[in-house]
Amino acid sequence: MINLLYLAVAMAGGLALSRLMKLLNLPNVTGYLIAGIIVGPYVLNIINKESIESLKIITSTALGFIAFSIGGEFKLTYLKKLGKSIVIITIVQAVITVLLVMAAMLLIPGERAIRIPRALLLGAIAAATAPAATLLVVRQYKARGPVTDTLLPVTAFDDAVGLMIFSVCFALAEVFAAGSALTVQAVLINPLREICLSLLVGGVLGAILALLMKFFHSNANRLCLILAAVFACVALSEIWGLSSLLTCMMLGAVLANMRRDAINILQLSDDWTPGLFMLFFVLSGAELDFSILATVGLAGIVYIAARSLGKYGGAYLGSAISKADPNVRKYLGITLLPQAGVAIGMAQMVAGSSDLAIVAPQVVTVALFATLIYELVGPVLTKIALTKAGEIQKSSKPAKQKANKTV
Repeated sequence: MINLLYLAVAMAGGLALSRLMKLLNLPNVTGYLIAGIIVGPYVLNIINKESIESLKIITSTALGFIAFSIGGEFKLTYLKKLGKSIVIITIVQAVITVLLVMAAMLLIPGERAIRIPRALLLGAIAAATAPAATLLVVRQYKARGPVTDTLLPVTAFDDAVGLMIFSVCFALAEVFAAGSALTVQAVLINPLREICLSLLVGGVLGAILALLMKFFHSNANRLCLILAAVFACVALSEIWGLSSLLTCMMLGAVLANMRRDAINILQLSDDWTPGLFMLFFVLSGAELDFSILATVGLAGIVYIAARSLGKYGGAYLGSAISKADPNVRKYLGITLLPQAGVAIGMAQMVAGSSDLAIVAPQVVTVALFATLIYELVGPVLTKIALTKAGEIQKSSKPAKQKANKTV
């Protein structure tokens, strides 16, 4: 029962801070993270370390629904309409960002068992963006133009690419952290096995879910099926050592492509998850250890600088290769800086790996610290970039928001 009280405190704190963020014109996720920091063990200690550990099931479940929501965006008909330029820009900026952050992290002194896994993990996490924070700015100011038209599909596709990269780097980081020998089995076969099996399990469960939807038509029954499918993906991933993020992403992708009414079905999940995502971000913020942050301050600064340079430079290069509009080359990279749910989810997966215990505190702390910075500064920079590109009229008033997702 005490855990229910902790959850109540977490939700109350999250709601209170979200109201303040609204007044400051900042995303709700920023308020949730700050609320977690305040009620967590390193400030007020209302929610202690033991309680956070006992509530890990909420983190795992939220991660599953975050990935499920991302997968739901990948309808083949939609991907075909995006064109080659979107794919080129997304892949180029993601790969350049990952490589640049990895290289920068390797330059920071430290033991091999920490330095190399840290570089691999933070490099992979750097690829992720925050579609919701970006979409918030676009909708609020009714942005229109080539930069906006490129930005929205890139942010959605970017997280899928990031999840693929993260799965490979995660497996490699475990090898280096454990001090195991670098074999073809460990470096290539095991990561590919994890990716392929994760996609296979998610695909099978997605097909089953889509077929079951034919026999259940009420919203209540369909929501129960979605919950059961996501729970099954997360559980099987834990049991078989797979990536729950990839498994749940594939679940959503298969459902979206097999059902014509997929938009309505996925909306049922979106209507149910705001409270769950709030708890996820609050609990993530509660884990931010400021004492560790002091010892990895250099890593945090290097991460932010390298990722920002990678996103801007990668987007510029990708836009140049695909011969995109000059404004896209100049401003797209700035709009890709926000980072939130998926990056935190990746960091939480690192925290849950026993093989990465030696490096997990640093990775989680740097990722959460960077998320706070990016969520405070990112949306403001996105607005400035779109205004400079001429896609937000300076005299226009912000539109009222109908909804504010936190993923």
